[in-house]
Amino acid sequence: MITIPFNKPALLGPELDCMRQAVANKQISGDGAFTRKVHSILEEILPGSRVLLTTSCTHALEMAALLLDLQAGDEFIAPSFTFTSTLNAFILRGARPVFADIRPDTLNIDETRLESMITRRTRAIVVVHYAGVGCAMNRILALAAAHGIPVVEDNAHGLMGSYQGKALGTFGVFATQSFHETKNFTCGEGGALVVNNEEYCERAEILREKGTNRSRFFRGQVDKYTWVDIGSSYLPSDLLAAYLYVQLSDRERIQARRKAIWERYCHGLQSWASESNVGLPHVPPDCAQPYHMFYLLLPTPEDRHALIRHLAEAGIAAVFHYLPLHLSPVGLKYGGRRGDCPVTEDVSDRLLRLPFFYDLLEEEQRTVIRTIQSFRVRQARAINRQRV
Repeated sequence: MITIPFNKPALLGPELDCMRQAVANKQISGDGAFTRKVHSILEEILPGSRVLLTTSCTHALEMAALLLDLQAGDEFIAPSFTFTSTLNAFILRGARPVFADIRPDTLNIDETRLESMITRRTRAIVVVHYAGVGCAMNRILALAAAHGIPVVEDNAHGLMGSYQGKALGTFGVFATQSFHETKNFTCGEGGALVVNNEEYCERAEILREKGTNRSRFFRGQVDKYTWVDIGSSYLPSDLLAAYLYVQLSDRERIQARRKAIWERYCHGLQSWASESNVGLPHVPPDCAQPYHMFYLLLPTPEDRHALIRHLAEAGIAAVFHYLPLHLSPVGLKYGGRRGDCPVTEDVSDRLLRLPFFYDLLEEEQRTVIRTIQSFRVRQARAINRQRV
């Protein structure tokens, strides 16, 4: 029986009061008062950006692909070590994925291999800030600029993180955010499109409003609104925005709690990891992370499976993460082959994520740490018995 789950959605307290206020406002559809408040907070966190709340990070990525006007025959470069949404959004427009490998330290896209992957058909480079640790954006942006290729940041893990003092989500032409229940700030399901190039702002509004210029109408810029472009319904309910508003308003408290949890894992497991040849998350000095997750890189896949079982026997849920997309059924269809992304293939087999959520109690975390440490002792004793 699991007593310490992998994740538990945060509830700070006032969320339900704000949702009741949204009902009292007599507008619970999209772009109500709480949506506007959330936009203001996110634009404060992401200076110089225009932010549009969406129903999911997936939908925000789909909007980015629409805004870039990707067509059949185009290519885009993206890491194989990511969630399917990162690629699906662009494949839906007819573009072909080119799978990039990751660095062995940060598990971010390997910027040193990008240039060799660019062809005359490349229309976008999509980067993922894994665990909220920033990619090497200076080199990536310089390469993209030299070839005239836009960069999109999948910043689902990275809100409140930074690279060289600049907020993650403000580097690419577009960035996307996630407010899924596993993220630092949540409303269950939700996302945001971050527009960092002014020329795309008006069309982004239109795509999000089912292809109409409804937003201009509400601002009094036109006397009626009509169908002017393609689009879909990407607006979340103001009820969800009300829930999210509370979490973003109290972001410093959430971040302080998550930082304490991350640091307890790091300090508590450092000696064990060193003795057991286990990797811990790497955060370069020019990156400020948002404390999104804590993971272990076990020496072998067998070690990972054994540790998952060991933790489960103690009532603790721990889980692996992304499978290599280039080796998935869809990835193989687009030309993926074993060996194309060796770091991704290796890391995917060995990575284990530990319980990490706002309400994780210090005593619960101590239990997780002690249980992991006992795994090393048990294995060591087994080896010693075999030697005798």
